[in-house]
Amino acid sequence: MTATETATCLNCEKPLKGRTDKKFCDDYCRNSYNNQLKAAKNNLVRNINNALGKNRRVLESFFKPKEDKVNIHKDKLLEKGFQFKYITHTYTTQRGHVYYFCYDMGYMPLDNDWYLLVKRKEEKSA
Repeated sequence: MTATETATCLNCEKPLKGRTDKKFCDDYCRNSYNNQLKAAKNNLVRNINNALGKNRRVLESFFKPKEDKVNIHKDKLLEKGFQFKYITHTYTTQRGHVYYFCYDMGYMPLDNDWYLLVKRKEEKSA
């Protein structure tokens, strides 16, 4: 950079003073610039986490106190906004039944659009 050229902040475009390799005028501009770069990725992750949380709350809403299993029709799940494409993990039993989980709340497809909803049992610590 020559003496006539002045470096500007990558965020606010104000002239920079100090080191010749400086890119930002202060921490606020540096953080703001980097947050804007990551915004699209962060929004995607935030939206997925919100959908997973909602799915868990929907599943939980069908349980009465002290119940750990309940049968529910697909229409009831969809009516409350459940999105089947968002799960955290699956569990396959020894018999080959696959349970789909949203954190600790899960479901297994049954016949005729019915689902068995389950709560994951807490693991005992040693």
